Amino acid sequence: MLMEGVFAAVTTPFYADERIYFRKIEANMGRYSKSLLAGMAVLGSTGEAILLDDSESREVLRASAEATAPEKVLIAGVGRESVKATVELAEFAAELQYDAVLVRPPSYYAPQMTPAAVLHYFRSVADRSPLPVVLYNIPKFVPYQIPIEVIGELAQHANIIGIKDSSGSMERIRASVTATQNAPRRTVTVTQVFEAVTARMMAPRHEEAPGSFVAAEDLTGGVAVAKAAPAAPVKLREREVGFQVLSGAAGTLLESLESGATGGILAFAACAPQACQEIYLALKDHDLALAREKQQRIVAANQRVVGELGIAGIKYACDFNGYYGGRPRAPLLALSAAERAEVEQLMAGIRN
Repeated sequence: MLMEGVFAAVTTPFYADERIYFRKIEANMGRYSKSLLAGMAVLGSTGEAILLDDSESREVLRASAEATAPEKVLIAGVGRESVKATVELAEFAAELQYDAVLVRPPSYYAPQMTPAAVLHYFRSVADRSPLPVVLYNIPKFVPYQIPIEVIGELAQHANIIGIKDSSGSMERIRASVTATQNAPRRTVTVTQVFEAVTARMMAPRHEEAPGSFVAAEDLTGGVAVAKAAPAAPVKLREREVGFQVLSGAAGTLLESLESGATGGILAFAACAPQACQEIYLALKDHDLALAREKQQRIVAANQRVVGELGIAGIKYACDFNGYYGGRPRAPLLALSAAERAEVEQLMAGIRN
């Protein structure tokens, strides 16, 4: 699976009584699908995955997949404390035609998570997962980092294709790129313009196309029967990729890309997808001056909204920018009036 470009780490909307607001999930995913994002990551840290039970997690994954355009890469956050539970959720994501799974390290027994234990956990998940695995280094919420030497070893696994590093450390991004540069290269299927081919793009189409009818000689009893039009074939080509390092920090996206990262899975892209995408596109067009300008534009907002205010800040910024965020689930608190005003001021120049 090709993992290039900007991916939004999306939120999970709730009603005021904390039930999941599925209609808003559908609306958000539909709007993200119309953007230039490479794809979306569902049930990561921004999606408050840790605050959902297993049944809710499955329903959020289902609703998100059903509302997403086929050409967008879908990544399912499936990290659980045990290998068994993680694999079971990965299997469910595969049934829904997700393209990859994002797997955080176990955290409850952190003192026992030696490098050998972490290596064993990810290898065991990757051995059994039906979907490619993206490692998730998130020291803000997991009380240890995946050691660089472990990342280097895991990059040799046939079913581990990359890592999202949310440490915010450029030293770690560079070290991860260096440690994995000798990982086996994989041949992946891409479109004619070298964009990712998703599982949903290749899935058979079962829906009927209005206005398409069977031939007159096939009519029964004089009643016109709707017939699905054949889907246009997707023109494909192949490309070789290595282990793919993705930044989890929007504030250092440009520097990460310049250091060898292939893209970013960003919480700030949930509320400002266009602003994040513009950094990537400017660099891709070899306009470094513009890329720096676009990067500088979001630094302060990302630091305050994502880095300091967290889930509540991201959700309110989504509300302000035309996506549905809503309140976080308890025990997380909503923003105060002063904090909401601050977010509005920071996001005023970053509208979509």
